[in-house]
Amino acid sequence: MKRLRTKIAILLGNKRGMEMVQVAILVAIAVAVGIIFKSSIVDFVNKIFGKLNAANF
Repeated sequence: MKRLRTKIAILLGNKRGMEMVQVAILVAIAVAVGIIFKSSIVDFVNKIFGKLNAANF
């Protein structure tokens, strides 16, 4: 019974660790995409806010 609990604890610990790795990878990808397309994103946001200001929103 003790071995089973130990194995379950190890498996749960590994899954939590893998989830953290997945989150870290996704964050890194999001940051990389943001850095690569920074000028396009800034131009898009400025265009949208310019249209909103012109429409007196």
